Amino acid sequence: MSQNATGTRVLKSWDEKDFTEADGRKLTSSAIAYSYTGAIEGDGVQQYVMFYRAEDSTTFVGLEQIVGRLGGRSGSFVLQHTGELTGDTAEVTWTVVPGSGTGELAGLTGTGGFTATHEEAGNATYRLDYSFE
Repeated sequence: MSQNATGTRVLKSWDEKDFTEADGRKLTSSAIAYSYTGAIEGDGVQQYVMFYRAEDSTTFVGLEQIVGRLGGRSGSFVLQHTGELTGDTAEVTWTVVPGSGTGELAGLTGTGGFTATHEEAGNATYRLDYSFE
């Protein structure tokens, strides 16, 4: 049976570095930390690789490990992120990486994501539809 998780993710830190650029297009890597409240309670650390096509158009992918609780169960799991930043709005989709759940979160599967804007300073309301195998 699938369950729905919602709550807030708050940006704790963001460290982004360029690693290549050609003709105004660049690739960067970002180390990011978040805290989660709501159905997910805990902390996440992630790495993004980002491709900037132009000032207002960016595609990114990454992995995030969250340690804490989900729906009253404790452990950790990894989310695979894919996203697009257009203007001031980032649309991100998540997939739980198969086999990444530990502790009481072993067997976790799911998908979800969030929308974040620059006005919200990287903070966002998340959603995760999940179940256990």
